[in-house]
Formats: sequence, C-alpha cells, structure tokens
Amino acid sequence: MPYRRRTAFALAAAAGSVVLASAPAAQAAVVDVDYACETKIGPKGAVSPVGITAVRSGSGYTITMSFEKGVSDSPIELPKGVMTPRAELKLGGADSGTIKVKGTPNTTAIPPNTPIKIGQLTGTYTPKKSGKVTFTAGVLTVHALGMDAAVCTPKNNPAPALELDVTAAGGSSSGETQSTSGGELPKTGPLDSATALATLGGTVLLTGAAGVLWLTRRTAR
Repeated sequence: MPYRRRTAFALAAAAGSVVLASAPAAQAAVVDVDYACETKIGPKGAVSPVGITAVRSGSGYTITMSFEKGVSDSPIELPKGVMTPRAELKLGGADSGTIKVKGTPNTTAIPPNTPIKIGQLTGTYTPKKSGKVTFTAGVLTVHALGMDAAVCTPKNNPAPALELDVTAAGGSSSGETQSTSGGELPKTGPLDSATALATLGGTVLLTGAAGVLWLTRRTAR
C-alpha cells in the first residue's frame, strides 16, 4: 500500500476511534407498555410501543419519549390546541427518582372515538450521580379541555427503554486526576510570576541597602 494511502487510512481510523470514544454510551429499545387508564367515561386501556432517547445538552440531557400509538380516545371531538400530554419517567441504576416529560398541544382537531395521538414528549435530565442510569415509562396523563381527562398507569411492569452512561456535574472525566498535598498547590500563572519578580526585586533592594549601610559604616570608621 502506498505511503499516502496508508497515512490516510491511519488518520481515518484514528478519527473514527475518537468519535466512538466521545459518544455517550447508551442502549435504547422500543418497549411495549400496557397502559390502564382511568378516564372521565370509565376505564380504558391499550398497549403502545414506547421509545426513549437522550441527547446531550450542556451538563444534562434532553430526554424524548415517543409513542407509536394512542392509549385512549375521547367520546367527543377535541378541538385544536386543547390536549396536552405529560408523563413521568422512572430512573434506576445509578440514579433514582423520576423526571417529567411533556408534549405539545394537538395541532389538529381529534375526531370523537379516535385514539388520541400522543406523539413525542420531552424533558430535561441532569445527572446527580455518575454511572449507568435507566429510564422506564411511568404514569401518562392526558390533559384536555382544562382537566386531566385520562391518567394511565403501566400495568405490565415494563422494562427500561433506555440505559445511559452518565457523569454527574463536577465529576472527573476519565484520564483526569486530582491531588492535594495538605496545603496550597503550586501556582504557575502570570500573577504568580509577577509576585515572584516582586519578591526578587525586594530581595535585591534589601541586599543593596545592606551593602550601602556596610560601606557607610566602613567609611565612618
């Protein structure tokens, strides 16, 4: 293989390894969630495939929850802009608790007795602990016509739809070390250089003054 081709291949391979190393480790899957919904017209239920993804945003992540089908319907038409879904995601693994995700109001009217399309819900997650964190579908609420028209709870104990390897804010990234010696660490900045020069100048000045004083004393004798 010619030298130029070998060099280009090596550079491409190195670039690829850098991209892979810098990408967050994540495992996502579409999970079937069996929702049992309490609605204003009685109990409803449906199974919807749910996916969860994460995109790095500053010190945290933008979390997106996606529904492939609706989980409930309305006996009356829902006009444009009156329905907004929201949900909770359960955290597991290295972190715990829940985060909230929310959708946008419906952009078109929803006909009566038609499954309500949930679409995508988004929220923000900031890691409190470092490690592998799982995200699992929790309670889904459909807010419509000024009230919570349907509250849906997973009843099949769904598996996590996302596992994300995270680093908490303030945590050390790989390859970095922090050390202390019980006192102040050595300083090497410009301010410290100026301080060192000032100290040196003071030492020279004192030495000069001592020399003049010594010569004065010799002359006086």
